[in-house]
Amino acid sequence: MSMTAEMDPITLEIFSNALRSITDETFIALMKSSYSTNIKERHDHSTAIMDAKGRLIAQAENSLPIHVASMEGLMRSLLAKYGDDIHAGDLYLANDPHTAGGTHLPDINLAVPVFAEGRLLGFVANIAHHADVGGMAPGSMSGGMTEIYQEGLRIPVMRLFDRGRLNEELLDFILLNVRLPVERRGDYYAQIAACRLGERRLGEVIARYGAAATAAGMNQIIERSSQRMAAALARIPDGVYRFEDAMDDDGVGNEDLTIAVTVTAKGGDVRFDFTGTCPQTPGNVNCTHNATVASVTYAVKALLDPNAPNTQAVIDCVEVTAPQGCLINCVFPAPVAGRAHTCQRIIDVVMGALAPALPLQVTAAPNGANTMAVFSGTDPRTGQGYVYLETVGGGGGARAAKHGKDGVQTGITNTSNLPVEAIEQEYPLLVEEYGLVPDSGGKGQYNGGRGIRRVVRPVGHTCIFNGVGERFRLAPWGVFGGEDGKAGRFALRLGSGSEEPLPPKTGNRTLREDQAAIVESPGAGGYGQA
Repeated sequence: MSMTAEMDPITLEIFSNALRSITDETFIALMKSSYSTNIKERHDHSTAIMDAKGRLIAQAENSLPIHVASMEGLMRSLLAKYGDDIHAGDLYLANDPHTAGGTHLPDINLAVPVFAEGRLLGFVANIAHHADVGGMAPGSMSGGMTEIYQEGLRIPVMRLFDRGRLNEELLDFILLNVRLPVERRGDYYAQIAACRLGERRLGEVIARYGAAATAAGMNQIIERSSQRMAAALARIPDGVYRFEDAMDDDGVGNEDLTIAVTVTAKGGDVRFDFTGTCPQTPGNVNCTHNATVASVTYAVKALLDPNAPNTQAVIDCVEVTAPQGCLINCVFPAPVAGRAHTCQRIIDVVMGALAPALPLQVTAAPNGANTMAVFSGTDPRTGQGYVYLETVGGGGGARAAKHGKDGVQTGITNTSNLPVEAIEQEYPLLVEEYGLVPDSGGKGQYNGGRGIRRVVRPVGHTCIFNGVGERFRLAPWGVFGGEDGKAGRFALRLGSGSEEPLPPKTGNRTLREDQAAIVESPGAGGYGQA
């Protein structure tokens, strides 16, 4: 189909939906062809299309907001390293937060360039959370790690395929440094297949519209999104708004890690200044600046225009500053495996700051955590190792005119809770209890959502339990008079039936077959006085 470079509004909408359709199709393809339950069942992955400048053009509907940071970071690093030395058939991968734009090591980024009419038009990218990338603990996300080297294999931006040829030595090297290399290889192949599918589909779109119109259409998508976000930001009343909250701890003895924000809004110009946030910490709850930006822009979008498509304009719509070397703008060699917990708290402080300005849009604090539980060991049925990783949902914050939802993922993640049937089929584990934590939502005019309770026991063997929790000590707050939600907890159910409390960051705890791990995720705060 021959077209002029500039698209009319109707054609642009059709073109934009075509790109989003590609990201949705590749998301499903990756989900259905992956090996690990973390991807095929929990959907801890995202897909996107970037333009030739590395700007986000479209993201799959079910993608995770936190993954925006990693994919955009990969693009910046890729273009900076390879410049004009990018060819058809190449495929790039990376994960490192300090050199390659990642946010933590388990998130593996892949991207393939798409060429047409002799020019680079864009990239098809995806990211998947691998259940293990090596390091000192199964799952690569345990508390207690104090430098990035302990968290797993660091991968700078590298070519996995060079002009269509697989670098088998590189893949072998990666698989040698992880637990469960067969599962990891399967997940890598699923990501590669999704990239190649997206490359073909984007090529079909380009063939229909032409290279010039495709490049112009991508620019128009960002311009249109910029106008939409500018109109949304103008709805924030002028003023200076402040709020602070804290992380429970970093897993190595440091508590009450402050995150402070000052929001300045004037005439539609909105700035978020995190001066006053504590320095980066020895434990692995630090996060990189791009993860902070993703968290802030998620909160802005959720408050002002939830249905706006995710594009570069959403990422660039506000100014976010944080002191270098602080908890949310960490520098090498800071460990970052638990960065999702900190991202959730960033969202909480943004919501808290803007509550006086946008009382009908904000929510009370949700569960504010990615309550992580990892069980690992040797399956007595097969003699093969296994790693079961899950981040358990919790309560959703109450809001104006609605109770908070029970047992959901909130904030920068939207993964699923793994079904009991999948757990017990895939792993030598028995789920003895699975339900909601009674009375864990804060009371109010509208109540906060309830957390999730899971009790898991190894079957026929001894395993290792690693848990990382937040909002286990500092409970999710209510808003406008609503009560706080109930904090989460880990515990060990002993053979006698008694319970032994476990710390919020539990590392490498042995779990016998007559014992069970109790995981209770936090509830959420209430909205308004009851």
